[in-house]
Amino acid sequence: MINTGYPGIYQDDNGGLSPWGQVILDAWIFGLLPEGEQCIGWEMGRLQGLYEKVYHAWEPYGHLPSRLPPELGERHARLYAAIVERARAAGWEPDVSNDG
Repeated sequence: MINTGYPGIYQDDNGGLSPWGQVILDAWIFGLLPEGEQCIGWEMGRLQGLYEKVYHAWEPYGHLPSRLPPELGERHARLYAAIVERARAAGWEPDVSNDG
């Protein structure tokens, strides 16, 4: 089996609302990637490096969207609203179970 790398945010599970998709969205928010960069074909090591950059970008804000400055907060709201809409159109349903 040939590993072709990451399929890209828009070809990922749940219409892009996957853990790697969220890393890519956050990279867009913080300007670590240009909006629209889907990371198609990226190997896991490269994605892990992006994750680490995103993690560090969140640190000053306690990893909480509510602590983002207005410009980043607006970008976060816009990008996440769009990906949730896309994911729902692809059949994703939020987990509303009450398992714990």
